[in-house]
Amino acid sequence: MAFGIKRAELECWKREVEAGNIAFLTHYWIDERFPGCSTVTKVGCCDLEKLKIWGRQYGLQPEWLDLRGNYPHFDLFGDRQKSILKAENLLEQVERLEKK
Repeated sequence: MAFGIKRAELECWKREVEAGNIAFLTHYWIDERFPGCSTVTKVGCCDLEKLKIWGRQYGLQPEWLDLRGNYPHFDLFGDRQKSILKAENLLEQVERLEKK
């Protein structure tokens, strides 16, 4: 279950993914398979090779890609989410939600 994002943020992420850019979207997320994780970052790009290359630099495996629908992406959460967002200068995406 996803929540805590505005429609405009989601639409912007979708446009960036469709344009072949690496795009980040962080939102609240509840999934009982991942206790203790309350946010997820979706890192998407319609150019699968570009997305795989981006993921390799952070140790993400191609088989971890979510290929359902029109927006291929990696799901990042927990410590890996924070370390990657920090490396990408985007840590404020998750910090903004943690402050609420």
